[in-house]
Amino acid sequence: MPTVRRVKLGSQGLEVSAQGLGCMGMSSFYGPPKPEADMITLIHNAIDSGITFFDTADVYGPHTNEVLLGKALKGGRREKVQVATKFGIGWKEGKMEVHGDPAYVRVACDASLKRLDIDCIDLYYAHRIDTRVSIEVTVWPLLHI
Repeated sequence: MPTVRRVKLGSQGLEVSAQGLGCMGMSSFYGPPKPEADMITLIHNAIDSGITFFDTADVYGPHTNEVLLGKALKGGRREKVQVATKFGIGWKEGKMEVHGDPAYVRVACDASLKRLDIDCIDLYYAHRIDTRVSIEVTVWPLLHI
């Protein structure tokens, strides 16, 4: 496998490839969703090239991007990568809503784990900050999972 430089994120010991793959455009925002088989091949090729850091979010699709990444990581590939996903953005009547209340965060995390079909998210973070809730209150459930 080719070598891609690795970097540490934060102080907790998480190490990822310096180059990552953002998966958003595979499922939304940049035109229609791309063919699933093609995107799974792309993810596999990225892993084979030494990329280990994959970024998604519950809002991409919505939800379908996490499902896609989960499918691509089957067959022993999950153990080779770090998965980042985000919470906090929803849509209501065509307008973006930001959610940071603790009950939402816990439900969103559980739902992302199911869609990704993994036991642990390596990096889970707020896509946007809910200014109605202090950040300490938003992250409280994440510290106690």
